[in-house]
Amino acid sequence: MTHSRPGTDQAGPGRLTGKVVLVTGAGAGIGQGCALLFAEQGATVVGCDIDVAAAERTRKLAADLDLVIDVPAPLDMTDPADARRFADETYARHGRIDALVTAGAIAPRMATAADMDFDEEWTPTLRGEVDVVFLPVQAVWRHMEVSGGGSIVNFASVNAFRGSGTFGMVAHCAGKSAVLGMTRQLAVEGGPLRIRANTISPGMVRTPATESAGAHEGAARQTLLDRIPLGRVGRPEDIAWCAVYLLSDESAWVTGGNFPVDGGVLAK
Repeated sequence: MTHSRPGTDQAGPGRLTGKVVLVTGAGAGIGQGCALLFAEQGATVVGCDIDVAAAERTRKLAADLDLVIDVPAPLDMTDPADARRFADETYARHGRIDALVTAGAIAPRMATAADMDFDEEWTPTLRGEVDVVFLPVQAVWRHMEVSGGGSIVNFASVNAFRGSGTFGMVAHCAGKSAVLGMTRQLAVEGGPLRIRANTISPGMVRTPATESAGAHEGAARQTLLDRIPLGRVGRPEDIAWCAVYLLSDESAWVTGGNFPVDGGVLAK
């Protein structure tokens, strides 16, 4: 996967200038794409990842692009203590937290409802898609409140709205639907505090995780492409540009919303 300076062919820099932004899962994929673009757009970016090597790759890639991204690792966002450490240390260092993007996730286990093992497949998937959102949100909440408000962006999925005939996604669909509902409640609770909360629902994005799952090879690849009106899978930056809007002051009256970025999949 090659990288170019994120903002060179789209809107100019500066839309996030002055904001302190936390990004979970910044070591790869959508999280990495978001972290790079946010830094390009002027934010002070603090990422985290459970994978030390992945965190170092993001730091190096940022440096190669003349950007600075702090990526402490290993931090596990399914561990309440690590989530608090991530938020508390960022607040202590920078004096405020303006935004949180929960891009971190554990790869979901794929099995049908009839075959899914509760302990080995269902429970880890829900933990890796729901707990991994809730815990960092809870950890940053009071810091955002004393900072005068902020923006939270969580990731649902097109699979919160439709099932899959290709993969056994019962746990994944449940987890992403939970993120949708959680985020709406966060918007209600956060409104009086000027804390906004929205979801982005990506379609299939080419990342190391989806590559390792075989989603871009053979018959599975063609099946996916046939469902996408725009005729290609997504790139991390496709998702990151939507997140820039949701973190920026341009979206100051936007909360409780869901934004599909899916090449048109949900339109079919």
